[in-house]
Amino acid sequence: MQIVSADEKATMEKKREELFRMQIEVQERIRKAAALGDLSENAEYHFAKEENRTIQRELAELENKLRHVAVVSNEHVPEDMVFLGHTVKLLDLDDDTEQLIRLVGEATPGGADDEVMPVSVTSPMGEALLKARVGETVKVKAPRGTLEFKILAIV
Repeated sequence: MQIVSADEKATMEKKREELFRMQIEVQERIRKAAALGDLSENAEYHFAKEENRTIQRELAELENKLRHVAVVSNEHVPEDMVFLGHTVKLLDLDDDTEQLIRLVGEATPGGADDEVMPVSVTSPMGEALLKARVGETVKVKAPRGTLEFKILAIV
């Protein structure tokens, strides 16, 4: 069982709906291309078939993830405690740089944007941050040594 926040599960379900819509569109293109006749030299038909297989693979993976996730609520978590789904502003005590980290569940894909880096709750950084409080300093064991971060805020 993998854990996710309610927002992460909603995002996964939205992605599933998007894939269903895409699959219907691709299947319509396959029908139209097949109606043109000779399939052996029909590039549109072969491209659409391959695209359909890709969508079906993604859907199967997503359906499997959705069947095996547990949604963790952060309703009763104190406001100053870092928890799944929170975005946290950290100060790296080695070089005094600030960074934004978002604690994500195990089933969430790691697509990062430019500002916020997703960090799994099961990673060394995630484990150090989970349930830590604003103002605390956490130590993270990394391949290059132990790193220290001060939790500045939950944003």
